[in-house]
Amino acid sequence: MRMRKKKNLHPRMEVCQEYWITNPADHIGHWRELMPEAKELRIELGCGKGRFTVETAKNEPDVLLIAVEKVPDAMVVAMERAKNEGLHNVYFIVGDAASLPEMFAAEEVDRIYINFCDPWPKSNQKKRRLTHGNFLKQYRKVLKMGGQIHFKSDNDKLFEFSVEEIPQFGFSLSEVTHDLHADGPVGVMTDYEAKFYELGKNINRCVATMEPWKEPEVNEIIYEDM
Repeated sequence: MRMRKKKNLHPRMEVCQEYWITNPADHIGHWRELMPEAKELRIELGCGKGRFTVETAKNEPDVLLIAVEKVPDAMVVAMERAKNEGLHNVYFIVGDAASLPEMFAAEEVDRIYINFCDPWPKSNQKKRRLTHGNFLKQYRKVLKMGGQIHFKSDNDKLFEFSVEEIPQFGFSLSEVTHDLHADGPVGVMTDYEAKFYELGKNINRCVATMEPWKEPEVNEIIYEDM
């Protein structure tokens, strides 16, 4: 569902400017200076309106959380939630997952959250999925060895694709489940997840841990005219 444009977006963004990182490239390699006592630096890709972001930051005050969101009209709501809670361990970037290496240094990140991303269901759209190998290679550039990706989705076909794709790019899978909340709510939910749970929709989840990996060389095949 497309986010409705907010006429008062810019004034609302300015009110929350203490949480808004407008020049993320300036912080490459120095993100922890925002919170020197942080035990971990985590990224959330596609924070939406920020229910998961804010609750996670509130529950783990010793973790520095950077939320990346392409849609400012959604992100402003997340920033307002953070401001209302008076949080000091969460910041927001208007940006794209493909640009992570332009915002974070090598081995700077401990964990990446990917919650309910667009499934891009058509076969010719698979390269746009946030769990496609092209994205996984970008995540490897910023994650430390042993760092993790925590992935949740309501889309069963996307999850099936992901659990096959992720291990091919140097990640081991654990905590794989097709019904996370089968015995009651588990962990912090996003806004969408809470709605799905109320509707009885199963939630898929897995954890991917980064391991040493060397990208295979692509053998170029030359076809000669017969």
